Amino acid sequence: MPAHRIHDLLESALAELTPAPLLVAFSGGLDSSVLLHALAASPAARARGLRAVHVDHGLHGDSTNWSRHCQTFADSMGVELIVRTVDVTRNPGLGLEASARRARYGEIEALLAPGEIVALAHHRDDQAETVLLKLLRGAGPEGIGAMRPLRRIGRGFAWRPLLGLPRAALRDYAEQFQLTWIQDPSNADPTIDRNFLRLQVIPRIVQRWPEAETSIAQSAAWARAAAEFIDEEAERALARTQGLDPSTLRFREWLALPQALRDPVLRRWLRALDLPEPTYYQAAELVRQLGEAGEDRQPCVRWPGAEVRRYRDLLHALPPLQLPPFDWAAEFDGADLALPMDLGTLRLAGEAGSPRLARRLQVRFRRGGESLRLATGEHTRELRDLFQEAGIPPWQRGRLPLVFERDGALLAVADLWLSQTGARLLEPLGARLQWIARDMSPSATGGARPRIDLGDALS
Repeated sequence: MPAHRIHDLLESALAELTPAPLLVAFSGGLDSSVLLHALAASPAARARGLRAVHVDHGLHGDSTNWSRHCQTFADSMGVELIVRTVDVTRNPGLGLEASARRARYGEIEALLAPGEIVALAHHRDDQAETVLLKLLRGAGPEGIGAMRPLRRIGRGFAWRPLLGLPRAALRDYAEQFQLTWIQDPSNADPTIDRNFLRLQVIPRIVQRWPEAETSIAQSAAWARAAAEFIDEEAERALARTQGLDPSTLRFREWLALPQALRDPVLRRWLRALDLPEPTYYQAAELVRQLGEAGEDRQPCVRWPGAEVRRYRDLLHALPPLQLPPFDWAAEFDGADLALPMDLGTLRLAGEAGSPRLARRLQVRFRRGGESLRLATGEHTRELRDLFQEAGIPPWQRGRLPLVFERDGALLAVADLWLSQTGARLLEPLGARLQWIARDMSPSATGGARPRIDLGDALS
């Protein structure tokens, strides 16, 4: 491909971008060298304040020399180069390559100004490799759609203007302008999945089907269009199925969604809650359990960092919960009492500040069999029945602080219910119990939290 075709392609792509600063991710390899060189020749790119960034992972003995090469190359183009050094921490479940990529993108995201566009040198061959990797990992339309020409990244956007070009076109450009670039020996390591595909699998496919890479890229474009349509539909479906509390879903309506929407709705819901997404098999297990569990069951599916539980008509998504120690107890005189397991603070609150009790009470958590006579004059009620009537999910009941007399009589359940004795104790002080939970959202108790103040208790 003549060099002017790449220049024309970039000029056309730049004209479609919103006005914003432009940053080139520059590794010093063939692909990014071509991209930086071509953009440096563009007045439109220069007008955006063109600059480049090189991330040194420190994983190779020559990485310092590579940084110097990148600086020399950028200087010859008259382009400002920012060099960042990162320590690559190998994340559990990720290989070294993926861990380095995560560190690199993290550094680039931190560097991006609001709205700034980072140009990446991925091309059609990269796209084909990505599609095959996604297929081998069992991805759906979103994954098979592979890399997008433009997408959000941090405070800005990632832009891939060369995604429709083959690697051969970039090599022709580099040779025409006699560019020098870095040869990273790790690119020849066949133990890396992407390299194995590039070096051993794709050449054999192309030998049999010469247009394979073009066809794979075309399939990716179709899958991307389908994924974007599904994503829009999933956004609308989530709005229809979500409960009043954002951390809940009406499970029957969710199960009734078409299969193509059910999984995207689940993942969109979890992402909005900053919870990790399940694997395909974990999501399928959730569907199976919900479909098979009777009305009296409370199915729960867990994966690292999250769990989804059903209670009554709702699914609840939450971080993994732990109950406080069974034998934990503390004295309470009305001053701020920090509860264990990051369960918040219990205290007395009054119009005239922070009142104190004449005698110390005891605070602990549920052990089973508790009951109290409500301040409203009702007969003694089992705590279990009160929880059920209030719709408090079972997994939250053991996390509510209970206040007891020294003789073991239950006076209050957090700030939800107060006994007759508790009301008589607090009335002279003009005080009320206040539980300041770490998570004050309705999901902390599975629904709207009924507040108990002294007026309610004595009515």
